[in-house]
Amino acid sequence: MTDPSLGLPTTTMPVAPLGPLPQLTPRESEALGLLAEGLPNKAIANRLGISEHTVKFHVNSLMGKPGAQSRTEAVTKATRLGLILL
Repeated sequence: MTDPSLGLPTTTMPVAPLGPLPQLTPRESEALGLLAEGLPNKAIANRLGISEHTVKFHVNSLMGKPGAQSRTEAVTKATRLGLILL
């Protein structure tokens, strides 16, 4: 294909389907927002008034719902799914 405005070939990158939108609990949504800010578990726990162990549970759940392998990937996928705005 050629971009008519530039006369240059265009490339399209295939985009993998993201699948169904995962359902987050209100607390998971709060934790996700703080995770997106780059906060460590301890800071998230302090902000939410919960234990660090509970934060780890929420983070693991957040990683599992979209099939993420890391905290960064969880935030990236959540952003692409429209669950958070950066």
